[in-house]
Parts: sequence; structure tokens; C-alpha cells
Amino acid sequence: MKIGFDNSSYMEKQTEQILKRAEQFNHKLYLEFGGKLFDDYHAARVLPGFNLNGKVLLLEKLKEKTEIIICINAADIERNKIRADLGITYDMDVLLLIDNVRKMGLYISSIVITQYKDQPSADMFKNKLELRGEKVYLHKPIVGYPTNIEFIVSDKGYGANPYIETTRPLVVVAGPGSGSGKMATCLSQIYHENKKNIKAGYAKFETFPIWNLPLNHPVNLAYEAATADLNDINAIDPFYLEAYGKTAVNYNRDIEIFPIVKNILTKIMGTDKVYRSPTDMGVNMAGYCITDDALVREAAKQEIVRRYFRASCYYKEGRAEINAVKKLEIIMEQVGVTPEYGSAVVPALEKSGESKSPAMALITNGGSVITGRTTDILSAASSLVLNCVKQLAGIPNDIHLISPAVLEPMLMLKEKILCDKNPLLSLNEVLNALSICAATDPSAEKCLGKLYDLKGCTAHSSHILSKADEDALKKLGIDVTCTPEFPTSDLYYV
Repeated sequence: MKIGFDNSSYMEKQTEQILKRAEQFNHKLYLEFGGKLFDDYHAARVLPGFNLNGKVLLLEKLKEKTEIIICINAADIERNKIRADLGITYDMDVLLLIDNVRKMGLYISSIVITQYKDQPSADMFKNKLELRGEKVYLHKPIVGYPTNIEFIVSDKGYGANPYIETTRPLVVVAGPGSGSGKMATCLSQIYHENKKNIKAGYAKFETFPIWNLPLNHPVNLAYEAATADLNDINAIDPFYLEAYGKTAVNYNRDIEIFPIVKNILTKIMGTDKVYRSPTDMGVNMAGYCITDDALVREAAKQEIVRRYFRASCYYKEGRAEINAVKKLEIIMEQVGVTPEYGSAVVPALEKSGESKSPAMALITNGGSVITGRTTDILSAASSLVLNCVKQLAGIPNDIHLISPAVLEPMLMLKEKILCDKNPLLSLNEVLNALSICAATDPSAEKCLGKLYDLKGCTAHSSHILSKADEDALKKLGIDVTCTPEFPTSDLYYV
């Protein structure tokens, strides 16, 4: 993979700035973490070279000084909000996050359920955590939040929230997504700390938008694309411009809330000299670590197209509003691309047209185009991956990788015993069969090893993929998009 971002330099610069910010507040800093701790695929795609787990690896270096608070909004638990890139609900994502963070030796001290209004599902989640020995705190909505500052910064406002016991100088406040209540939790804690004469401070760990890139740089527009459903808009930070006479990019929600946040911090800390702009609140050194601007621009354009296809499929499935799709169309116009800009799109559609069936195309890391189509027994994803590993391994097309001795019992199990209505073998089923055949067939063994070479490849499907095939492609590290068309007329499709 071509590299356009120096991740080592980023880790060094970001760590240095976090430690400086902690020193500024007498070594008690509440650091709100934007984005994802693990699996930041968006950053890795638009900044080639960015380690998708770089944030948590940075914290690992600071683990002796760091503890983590996880926030989740009770409303997100109640409505079963889904983390789109993983396909799991926010409450399940919190459990996964806790497990993964602790495996790295990092300390999670507590979980906060924010915006709690006696939701039954939030109560069940709290009970589940407490039965496993976790500390759970409930933060209820504050009347008049965020404008009634006199009430908010009082014993009936932030003071009504339970104080979360912390023991380390750097407290990272993270969550499964935006709207989790991270900022409010940080400010509530700072209120309690100052009541105890501990002059704690607040900062934000940011990645996007990148403040020192141009407003309409494709990387920043890709952030708008990623948050199209939230209607986030990048803008010049007017407070930064007024304070320093220089331009900086931020996004509308931070700019709009800054006067209120500044007033809250001023009332809590007794000084208005803490921050002069929302950009000042962030710790974001990513812009200094881009080594190939042309490469990251191209990667960001591909990401915008990818976001367009995902939003279009969500709309087709009834999972999103048309406004997000329309916004993404505008962003594509801004960077001068169309849906066909995705390199695998046209080959997939052409293959589908020729075969009169759902089809896929993949661009290898070497630039070759490989296609696959739905057959009587294979899904398009299954055909594609088998064709890919054959070509990469130099195996002729007429060689069958899966022995009939393996295939026939699988089909019998699927159709006769499990009574599966879908006759097609999913990608997972085909990969399991390939691994069995690899034990006795050198060609299958060679092809199995070539699965590693699919990591980082891009692919496109002429139709919406089944969740099973989509998940399997993700596990192989293939970045896949889909045309918003269903493969059948059936209403029930999984």
C-alpha cells in the first residue's frame, strides 16, 4: 500500500501535545476522545499509513498515567442504535470496547449511562454490567442544558450527577459514537474536581476535520461525508480567526457550542483564559504528518464515493433518510467525482449485465481487475474470492478448488437438514470448505494462503450483499461498496 501519512511521527507529536496539555492543568486532564478507539477504518482509508488502532496504541504508551471512562447514551441503548462499520448495537460495542481495551492492559474505571430517564433497556444494561463487577454511574438530563449556565454549574446541575472516582492524571472519556455524552461527562467531572480544589482541565482528542488543512480539502470533505446523517458541516473557526488572525477549520457543532462551553469552564474554573476558540480545545497533530498530499486527496475522494454508496444502500433498505444521500451527492460534486469514480464499480456492473445476475469486481493491490458472478450454488462474493485466489496463485480457471466429496455433504446439510431457503453457499461456507480441501489438495492449500493478499483491496457489488457475505469480506480486509439494488424481489433478505 502506498503511504501518504507518517504514523510514527503522528504518535510522537500527539503524545507530546497530550502531555503538555495535562501539565497545563496541574496533571489532571479530562480528555474527550472523538472517533473510535479501535478500528478507525475511516482514518486509515483517507490517510493511507494511519494505524487504524493508533489511538489505543498511543494510550498504551501512557497506560501508567491513564484511566478510561466509557459513556453511552441511554437513548441509544433504548433504540438499539447500530455502529454501522461493525454492524453491532452501541451497547454491545461498549462491551467489546471494554474487553479489547483491557486486553491491552489499560484501566477502565467506570461506565456512565448518560441522558438516563428510567429507560428499561438502560436499566437492564446497567444490571448486566454490575453483575460482572463493573462500576456504573447514571447521569440524568439537566434542565435547561446547555444554555442555563447558572443552573448547570450548580449543585442542582452538574452537582446532581454522581462524582466518578478517578485516580490517575489523564482521564480519557470515550464512547461508541457521537452523542454519547462525553463532553457533558468531562465538564461534570471538572465541576466536582474544582469543588474539591483540584484544578482539573478539559481537552479533546481530535482527528477530523483536520484544522490546518483547507476547508474544502477532500480529507475534510470526507469527514462531512462520514457524518452526513448528522448533518455536520465544516466551517472556518471564527473565534480562532479573531484571536490569532489565522484560519482554522472546525465543524458546526463545536463552533456553535463553544461560547456556552467557554462560559461553563469560566464559571467552574474562575478564569476566561483557558481557551480562546474551539480549535484550541482540540489536540490534533494529524495535519503535520501528511507526507503525500496528492495521495491522501485521492484516498479521500474514494472514501466520499464509498460513503455515497453506503448511504444509498441504507436509504434503499429504509435505514436512512434521503437527505444524507443528497448531501453526499453535493460533496461528490465539490470534489469532482461521480459514483463511477470507484475503480471497481464499472467492471462489476458490466459483469452483471453480461451474466444477467448479481456480480462483483475486485481491484487487486497490483491493479488487476477480477470479477465473479452468482451461480447456481455460489454467491457473487464466493465466486469472486475463489476467482481472486486462483488468479493470485496461478491456478487455471478450470481447476475446481472444492472437492465434490466436500461440496455435496455441505449442500445436503444446508438444504435437507438445516432447511435453509437460500441455496447459495455464502462466502464463509466456501472459505470453510476451501480450508478442508487444503488439507489434501496442494492447489487449495496454495489458494488458501493467497487470502492474505486480498487485505486492502477494493471491491464493488452490483447488488446489496447479504450481511453474512459483507461481514466475511470485511474480515478478509476487503473494502467493499454496493450498488443500491436488491439481488431478488423477496422482501425478506438477510
